[in-house]
Amino acid sequence: MASPGSETDICNLALQRLGAKAISTLSEDSAAGRECNRIYEHARDSELRAHPWNFARARVALAADSVTPAFGFANQFPLPSDFLRILPDVDVTDWQIEGGSILTDDAAPLQLIYIKRITDVTLFDELFIELLVSRIAVGLAEKLTQSNTKLNIAHEQYKLIKAEAMRVNSFENTSRTPPVDEWVTARL
Repeated sequence: MASPGSETDICNLALQRLGAKAISTLSEDSAAGRECNRIYEHARDSELRAHPWNFARARVALAADSVTPAFGFANQFPLPSDFLRILPDVDVTDWQIEGGSILTDDAAPLQLIYIKRITDVTLFDELFIELLVSRIAVGLAEKLTQSNTKLNIAHEQYKLIKAEAMRVNSFENTSRTPPVDEWVTARL
């Protein structure tokens, strides 16, 4: 199967899993079109934010904002417009996200690794596409089919695909520091 080339293609795969009729666009004036349009962006962004997907990682060096926080921190750095989630790889000592900025005492430039909002479906990992299709199918199941059986099947497929996608994604990462062996450290 060729990779989906559009948001509509992804929604049509979800509709197909439910045995529902395909749509021509997300703005189509049909029950399926309206529901897909309502669900798609939220499902995409929440699945991107839920896990540190390798294909959605980005690095940026942020400049400090000219306005400093009223108290508690020395600097604030505006978050990128496509920001969804900060990753723990950040070398910031003490920070807090507040009002679309990172507040910290660290000086500029602030180096940040984050999960970004990706809207171009051709940039999605294949297993992420499967996960998104499954997530959308769960969201559509009850409204379009009025079948608890189809909803339960869609939910079980979603859980299985999510576990597989996360597992494969984790294989593509290596730890920058080796794990600590408790046997060795206990003897020190």
